[in-house]
Amino acid sequence: MVKRVLDQEVLREVKEKIQRGVLPQWAFANEDIYERELAHIYAKTWNFIGHESEIENPGDYITRWIVHDPVLLLRDSEGRIQAYLNSCSHRGTQLCSADFGSNKTFTCPYHGWTFNLSGELIGIVAGNQVYGEELDRSEWSLRKIPRVDSYQGMIFASLNPDVEPLEDFLGEMRWYFDIMLGRSDNGLEVRGVPHRWRVATNWKISSDNFGGDPYHTAMTHRSTVELGISPKDPLFASYGHQIVLKNGHGVNMITTKDGTTQNPYQGLPEEMWPMFARNLNEDQLDIFYRTVVIVGSCFPNLSFVSPMHGTGGPDEPLTSFVNFRVWRPLGPDEIEVWSWCLVDKDAPEVFKEASYKSYIGSFGPAGTLEQDDTEIWTRVVDASKGFMAQDKDVHYNNVLNYLMGLDRVTPDKDWPGPGTAYPTCYLDAISRSFYEHWVDLLID
Repeated sequence: MVKRVLDQEVLREVKEKIQRGVLPQWAFANEDIYERELAHIYAKTWNFIGHESEIENPGDYITRWIVHDPVLLLRDSEGRIQAYLNSCSHRGTQLCSADFGSNKTFTCPYHGWTFNLSGELIGIVAGNQVYGEELDRSEWSLRKIPRVDSYQGMIFASLNPDVEPLEDFLGEMRWYFDIMLGRSDNGLEVRGVPHRWRVATNWKISSDNFGGDPYHTAMTHRSTVELGISPKDPLFASYGHQIVLKNGHGVNMITTKDGTTQNPYQGLPEEMWPMFARNLNEDQLDIFYRTVVIVGSCFPNLSFVSPMHGTGGPDEPLTSFVNFRVWRPLGPDEIEVWSWCLVDKDAPEVFKEASYKSYIGSFGPAGTLEQDDTEIWTRVVDASKGFMAQDKDVHYNNVLNYLMGLDRVTPDKDWPGPGTAYPTCYLDAISRSFYEHWVDLLID
C-alpha cells in the first residue's frame, strides 16, 4: 500500500527534490495530485481557448473546454469577444454542442430556453403561463467566464476573477510570441479547424516534452532520421539556446550547428521579409533569421512548435508552420490534445497550403512525429501507476532524472532576449523551472 498521503510536507519535499534535479515518479499518475492541480492551477490561471480568426464576424462561435468547464466563445453583435459557461441556466444542459458555427441565438435542446449573443435570456417556452410575470429574466442570463483577454490574436480565459493581467502572466514569453505571431502586418490565422484526439498520458508529460526536452528528438523521432527528413547528427536538436522564462514558461530557439542557415526566416517567402523588419526589433529579427525550430510551452498546458518539414522524401522542399496545442487534462492518466495550425494571413495561398500539408504530415493527428511522441508519453504513465512508482516514502529512490546541465551549463549573458538563456537545448533547465512553478502553486 502507498503509505503517505499528499500533504504540505510531501509537497515541500517534492520542491526540494526538484531543486536538486529529480522528480518523484508518482507525480505523473496520482489522483490526489490531479485534483489539486484542477483547484490550484487550472481554476486560478489563464487558459488558452482559441484564436480571434476562428470568430471573425458577429455571431461566429466556437465551443471549447477549460478542463471540465464547457465554454461558448463568440463574437457578439457589437464585435466584442464574449465567453460564457456553455450550460443552460435552467437545468444545466450543455447549451451548444456544435464545434463551431454562426448564430444570432442559442436555444437549449432540453426545454427551449433561448439566449442571445449577449447571453441574455430572451425566450422561454410557455413563458408567463408557467412562471408568471414575476420571473426576472435578467437574473437567468448565461454565466460569463470571469476573465477573457487576448494577445496577438490568441484568446485566453480564466475562471478566476482576480487573476493577474494576461500580459503579466505571459511576461517574458510575449517577446518570443511576437516573433511567431506578430512578425507580419496582419498576424496569423487558423488554417482549417483544430484537430483533437485523446492520449493515455498525463498533461505534465506533454507540456514537459514540448517545453524543455529537445533531447528526446534523436531517439524518439529516429524514424524521421531513417526516412531522411531529419538530420543524422544526434546533437542536431541541441544547437541554439534554451531560454527559461518566468511563471513556468520556456522556449527553445534551435539553430544549425554553426548558426548559419540556407532558409532564412524558416523559409517564409522572401516577399514577406520586409514585413518582418517592420514588425520586429533588430534582436528579434536577427534571432528569427537564424532559427530553424521554435518549440516551447506556456504554463500550464499550452505548447507550440514551429519547425520546417517536408511532405515527402528527402528531396521534397521544407515548409514551415506554426502549431499551437493544448493538453486538456481528462484525468491523471488521460488528455485530450487540441491542435491548431496557424499561418501568416499575408503569406501567399500556395505557401499556406504547403504549410498546412507539412503540419498534417508531421504534427497532425497521424503525423510521423506525433505518433512517435504519443507512444512514448503513454508508456511513461503506464510505468508510473504501480505500487513501487507510487510509493511516496521514496525508499526505492523513487525519482526521475532531471539533472542535465544542472550546475554545469551557465547562462549566455550576451543573449539579447528576455529570460535566462543557456547556449544549448540539451538541458533540463526549463523542465526544472516548470516543475518548481507547478509545485509552488500546489503548495499555496
